[in-house]
Amino acid sequence: MQALIRSETALPNLPSASGIEVVDDTAYIIGDDAPYLYQLDANRLTATGRIQLLPPAEVINGRLPKPTKPDLECLAHLVWPGQGPGLLLLGSGSLPTRERGWWVPLAAPAAGQPEPLNLSALYTLLRPHLPPGTVLNLEAATVAPTGSGPVLLLFQRGIGAGAAAQVFQLPMEPTLAYLRGAQQPVPPVRVRAFGLPNIGGKLAGFSGASAFGSRVFVSASVEDTLDPVLDGAVLGSFVGIVDVAAGRVDFAPLTWADGRPFAGKVEGVAVRRKLGEKHWEALLVTDDDAGGSTALVVELRQG
Repeated sequence: MQALIRSETALPNLPSASGIEVVDDTAYIIGDDAPYLYQLDANRLTATGRIQLLPPAEVINGRLPKPTKPDLECLAHLVWPGQGPGLLLLGSGSLPTRERGWWVPLAAPAAGQPEPLNLSALYTLLRPHLPPGTVLNLEAATVAPTGSGPVLLLFQRGIGAGAAAQVFQLPMEPTLAYLRGAQQPVPPVRVRAFGLPNIGGKLAGFSGASAFGSRVFVSASVEDTLDPVLDGAVLGSFVGIVDVAAGRVDFAPLTWADGRPFAGKVEGVAVRRKLGEKHWEALLVTDDDAGGSTALVVELRQG
């Protein structure tokens, strides 16, 4: 696997980017302390709009305060049965205030009208599958096809003493119904743990995910911290392709074209277009932990 940066673009007025999805010619981006879902031209990387998720009264200096922010880390493009395409936004679940999410339809008549979701019941299903004493801290979500229908994949960061980088797999349709409180059987949860790469002995944690065709692309970042919630000094990032069924990830360190390692923290990945067999162009978003965000255009090759 190879991941080479072709360009980096600053994203002004878009704090703490934490996830990205590309739908047609639009890039949708969330921030972990941002009150909006942002829309960019996926080719020019210029702002085209934003969708308000939280009232301005909750915002201080353009950002949501750490104690009360929903910590939106997970963004997945999917088709909700009976409603059409849209975006599922999920909080990390690392604190009670972070068990919030939204469904944002992309089709008429409700296009762009966010529906709040309470994630407490869903996250209660996930916690028994964590290693003892560890904290739920979801960093990414996507939908992948399987022989028995689409599944929702939720990625546990996997940083901290005793923690593991895990992928929760849930049947999509029953899980979406469960989010809205439907009276039906609880969706089953399957889980896989993954060994992620390290930099200087510090393990990477999942940070982003997005499906493209039959593949699931992921990002992982390395921080000098053992705290599952607090940030640490950033050491670098990786991009890869995960095979959930087989329990394998093919990772590559993110580098500039001249071979220099990228020292920033990647928080999301989405493929913009296919360039050839096992060859793609992707958009990645980064967060500098101080409110700044950038978008990277990255060339990916597998094999």
